[in-house]
Amino acid sequence: MLNRVVLVGRLTKDPDLRYTASGVAVANFTVACNRPFSNQQGEREADFINCVVWRRNAENLANYMKKGSMIGVDGRVQTRRFEGQDGKTVFVTEILAENIQFLESKGTSQNRGGESSGFQPNRNQNQFQPNQNQNQNQNQSQNQNQEDPFSSSGDPIDISDDDLPF
Repeated sequence: MLNRVVLVGRLTKDPDLRYTASGVAVANFTVACNRPFSNQQGEREADFINCVVWRRNAENLANYMKKGSMIGVDGRVQTRRFEGQDGKTVFVTEILAENIQFLESKGTSQNRGGESSGFQPNRNQNQFQPNQNQNQNQNQSQNQNQEDPFSSSGDPIDISDDDLPF
């Protein structure tokens, strides 16, 4: 049987780091993952997925990532139940993160500031420049593309199997 989850998204709030009575670190966090399609109004929706991580990974997450940081989560789905304060049984489904990847540096998410346009998965930093600088940045980008034939133009590269080292 297989129970494996891989998520890539942004933290919706700062991770909540706590310690058990025996001193084991645990962090709860929520990852917002965009859906790959638009709704009938043409808007992209997101899923907000609750996650938990333990020990050193929990401490690292809380120390280096904050609201808006992009992370990758590798783990498994876990369900649990408990009795709530009102006496009713509460069921919880969450992702138990076994491995977390920081997909941007701490400073990158801070530099984004309060942008409301959302993240576009394009590593071209010129994308977030004000409009008056876009033409200048596009010209610089075109000059760089002429110098580097393998820059991220998004086009496939035609390579024969004989050229591969493996």
